[in-house]
Amino acid sequence: MANRGEIALRVFRAARELGVGTVAVVAPDDTGSLHARSADETVDIASYLYSEEHIRAAKLTGADAIHPGYGFLAENGDFAEAVQAAGITWIGPPPAALRAGGDKLAAKRIAAEAGVPTIPETDEPPLIVKASAGGGGRGMRVVRAHAELDDAVQAARREAKAAFGDDTVYLERYVERPRHVEIQLLADEHGTVLSLGERDCSVQRRHQKVLEESPSPALDPDLRARMSDAAVRFAQAIGYVGAGTSEFMLDGRDFYFLELNGRIQVEHPVTEAVTGIDLVQWQLRIAAGEALDIRPELRGAAVEVRLYAEDPRTFLPQAGRIEKLRLPTSVRVDAGVVEGDEVGTSYDPMIAKLIASGATRDEALDRLGQALAETEVTGVTTNLPFLRWLVAHPALRAGETTTAFLVEYPPLSGPPAALPDQVWRGAFRLNLRSPAPQAPPDVDAAAHAHGARAGSSTITAPMPGTVIKVNVHEGSTVEAGDPLVVLEAMKMETPLLAPYDATVKTVHVEEGDRVAGGALLVELDD
Repeated sequence: MANRGEIALRVFRAARELGVGTVAVVAPDDTGSLHARSADETVDIASYLYSEEHIRAAKLTGADAIHPGYGFLAENGDFAEAVQAAGITWIGPPPAALRAGGDKLAAKRIAAEAGVPTIPETDEPPLIVKASAGGGGRGMRVVRAHAELDDAVQAARREAKAAFGDDTVYLERYVERPRHVEIQLLADEHGTVLSLGERDCSVQRRHQKVLEESPSPALDPDLRARMSDAAVRFAQAIGYVGAGTSEFMLDGRDFYFLELNGRIQVEHPVTEAVTGIDLVQWQLRIAAGEALDIRPELRGAAVEVRLYAEDPRTFLPQAGRIEKLRLPTSVRVDAGVVEGDEVGTSYDPMIAKLIASGATRDEALDRLGQALAETEVTGVTTNLPFLRWLVAHPALRAGETTTAFLVEYPPLSGPPAALPDQVWRGAFRLNLRSPAPQAPPDVDAAAHAHGARAGSSTITAPMPGTVIKVNVHEGSTVEAGDPLVVLEAMKMETPLLAPYDATVKTVHVEEGDRVAGGALLVELDD
């Protein structure tokens, strides 16, 4: 298993159910992780990003196949090619399909040729800068004015280079309030490509998904059929094999192809819940040459949320040791840690996924709300209060969410103006022990910026990380909103902004410094 955390444990479970032995790999800074303790064998490697290390581990243990999971090298065509050249089975799409689908610019051209609608490219704001090799929100910036463009492109390039090793970016028209809907695909080596229905992933922070559900409340049978047909046509155009996901932007009844993720998705349990199909087992079976012999049908509804170690107001990652972890037994839980484990700054801070299903959407949401009420985590700050707030939110319950949801309803904010206060207060008190301050009004700004408290003369690190850029020195004159220092954590950049017009008194860090959460970075004159 060329991966770690929750997805490694998920693959181990599927393999064991099929009677297949498992091997874990573990990087030097990850030796105490749960996945390293959970496989039949474990091999130390230098890094999860070194393809030769995964191949070495497979040969050392006599492994027949490598499953890449998601993230790291999962969609790297060179890695897939190297695995196959070593005589090891690659559990994923062919290298050529990975390259065609993984390069977003090439994928757009192929989609257009296959008659699949795509978002127009532009250099006129509002626009969005995207990493060609990107995913998971990394290497993305929204630009609303020409003056912001150069800085946004440079930041996106740095982030993309750090996350994917490729700093190529491109510009697309930015649609303000679309839905994000994706189609799950399975394809075998014998030419069969199946759509397993959709997932609605519109609720997002830092351009990353927070809640996913199936079916989408925005789709009717006709729209579902059209989007599924487009997804299948694109997969056929690139010769796709295995499990994959075509992602679309939905604007009213118009939809636009975004990308094809050539891997298993974090949110795959939602589809498993409504189809009864084990997607990871089918990844293994397809890689073994089996033909698809299933007829997917959607039954009921399912909803998933991601429990993260992060500030529930700003979504900035947090670190610490999990002192207590009480996860519900009433719903499916896919966890990557157990009580006593450490959440560090080197990897994604997801603790677990909670997946609830029911005969109806309301039933699934009710079960999820109860499961979140039963969940307890201490020792590290998490987004649990935010998730409880989210699942009880009337706009979510009404199925009206778009990717702008957290702009219109800041995390942990009070009742919407159109809703009677007493109704919302009841839901709020049911799920939250105490209200928290509102987040900044712009979700994209909150994703990539953090300032000092209003009126404060000190700039401190909002989370542990690495200083990758220092823009000021002693005596520098700055204006409110100017970026002073840029921190990197979990492959995401966070600029720290001046809270007011000031002169820099002292700079306490240099580029390359690793700092703890709360560390003093810059002092300003009062």
